[in-house]
Amino acid sequence: MTRHTERVNRALTVFLSTVERGGNALPHPATLFAILSGFVVILSALAARTGLEVTHPGTGELIQPVSLATVAGLHRILTEMVTNFTSFAPLGTVLVAMLGIGVMESSGLIGAALRLLVLSAPKRLLTFVLVLAGVLSNTASEIGYVLLVPLGGIIFLGTGRHPIAGLAAAFAGVSGGYSANLLLGTVDPLLAGLSEEAARIVDEGYRVNAAANYYFMVVSTFIIAGAGTWVTERVVIPRLGPYSPDQGADETGDQSTILGELSNKEKRGLVAALIALGVFTLLLLWGTVPSNGFLRNPDTGGLLRSPFLSGIVAFIFLGGVVVGVAYGAITGAFRNDADVMNGMGKTISTLGTYLVLVFFAAQFVAYFNWTNLGLIMAVEGAETLRNSGLGGIPLMLSFVVVSAIINLFMGSASAKWAIMAPVFVPMFMLLGYSPELTQTAYRIGDSTSNIVAPMMSYFALIVAFFERYDRKSGIGTVVATMLPYSIAFLVCWSVLLVLWMWLGLPVGPGSALTVSG
Repeated sequence: MTRHTERVNRALTVFLSTVERGGNALPHPATLFAILSGFVVILSALAARTGLEVTHPGTGELIQPVSLATVAGLHRILTEMVTNFTSFAPLGTVLVAMLGIGVMESSGLIGAALRLLVLSAPKRLLTFVLVLAGVLSNTASEIGYVLLVPLGGIIFLGTGRHPIAGLAAAFAGVSGGYSANLLLGTVDPLLAGLSEEAARIVDEGYRVNAAANYYFMVVSTFIIAGAGTWVTERVVIPRLGPYSPDQGADETGDQSTILGELSNKEKRGLVAALIALGVFTLLLLWGTVPSNGFLRNPDTGGLLRSPFLSGIVAFIFLGGVVVGVAYGAITGAFRNDADVMNGMGKTISTLGTYLVLVFFAAQFVAYFNWTNLGLIMAVEGAETLRNSGLGGIPLMLSFVVVSAIINLFMGSASAKWAIMAPVFVPMFMLLGYSPELTQTAYRIGDSTSNIVAPMMSYFALIVAFFERYDRKSGIGTVVATMLPYSIAFLVCWSVLLVLWMWLGLPVGPGSALTVSG
């Protein structure tokens, strides 16, 4: 290792240690939302005393802050606490989507499909397939971190390559490619729900569907997979050099369990799942392709505002149940209906902390809306941005960078968006840019810094995976390895966003770049 590299690693370690200490000093996200809720109450009282007011640029209505530090405010806080929680847009969508994904995960379908995808790839395409599999694994939340990342290290070791490069490639796809996919996952309805709540600060009837960023996500999938492959082959592998087994603390492990060939039952299960998916897809096509399809908008005959787009979460649930049951019935993972229900229950049982987080986040968002502070900040911020002379593209690129920096200090994508959306979504709406475009820019920034953010919930696990193959590795090693991916993804995604805005393409079905004034 050269002196220059040592200095870089030391500097990165110092920097990230500072970030880590700052992040660890923050309270639990749920506690943070509780504190912010109290802060909003206090701020609303102060704002109401200042005589602050703005004119809504769309309606001409005079907007003034509403104090919650009053008897009437207290009554509203107490009487609407439950409905704030139960009517919070992301809550139901995430729970329903997780039920379907839980069936696929508990049946073993997701794990088998990922193994098949990676192990059947030609050697020369192995890196590309590994990164791509990481991106696709995001549909099933944490399965990529706990299965695919260690699998990447074992596969590279088995093919005579540096195992840390395999870990890095898989981690880059799973975490850095978090906002790219060919399929919708739980994060899509969650973020869309938060965006919708924020958009209603300006337009009470605004709807954001779960597929709001789908077109952009699909194109991003292959760009991120390509960029991740290039970084792995051209930057990471040459930097790591040849691997010596003496470096590792435990380089053997139980590789046969993860790398073992699919059993005959698993193969038959995958065939059954594929058939079930084909039938389910044909039903969806039957309902959407014909001009009089039963899943189209009954009034207009189009797909915009149709039951198909509005029911995306229901289709995630139904599709997950159909293919999961088909696989589990053949492999024996599901012997009766109780096994299926227990699989759903097991997944939902992991969401306890999420429910606590949502409760406090829902109160914060509701208070923010009641006080008019979000709308006032949006109007003032929009006016400032409009006077800055910056066009739409520089504004969105700046927002990407802001999102990436904030992500270093707060790991949860939904928690950050719950805080940022009520400010930035209305602000950009008042400048003429859609919530869907703002959400796209946020997801780019959030994803690209994930792989170098110690506050990311699985970062400690990745450090442990690295240590398996290099006793001396630590946070600095992980960040030094992953930083090239972060930079490459940020550049590639920013270029794609610029081209997308320049061409005026919708980011998803019914998701234009602008909103009418």
